[in-house]
Amino acid sequence: QVQLVESGGGLVQPGGSLRLSCVVSGSTFGYYAIGWFRQAPGKEREGVSCISRSAAKTNYADSVKGRVTISRDNAKNTVYLQMNNLKPEDTAVYYCATDGGIRSNYYCNLNYNDMNHWGKGTLVTVSS
Repeated sequence: QVQLVESGGGLVQPGGSLRLSCVVSGSTFGYYAIGWFRQAPGKEREGVSCISRSAAKTNYADSVKGRVTISRDNAKNTVYLQMNNLKPEDTAVYYCATDGGIRSNYYCNLNYNDMNHWGKGTLVTVSS
């Protein structure tokens, strides 16, 4: 059973920064591509960023490119999402997820419909 736990959310002013963490249980973490997704009130869930099992490939939504960096530490079973220059429209619950499949070093996926394992989310609020 794959379990994911997010942390690091909070209230931040516009222009501020946050680093989200996603800890994934199990010894097979190194096989998984991991994605970050978000859902704002009244809106559909959307992909933010993803990272392949080896970190050889990353992908970002256009709305966050240049402001967000994804990384992973396979020794700590953790994926990070560093978010800078935050905007009010970044306000959402942020989730990490994986499809749980053993993937290539260059695979990651921002389609939330393909994810099979989800964390419970962490709330990010950007407001003055």
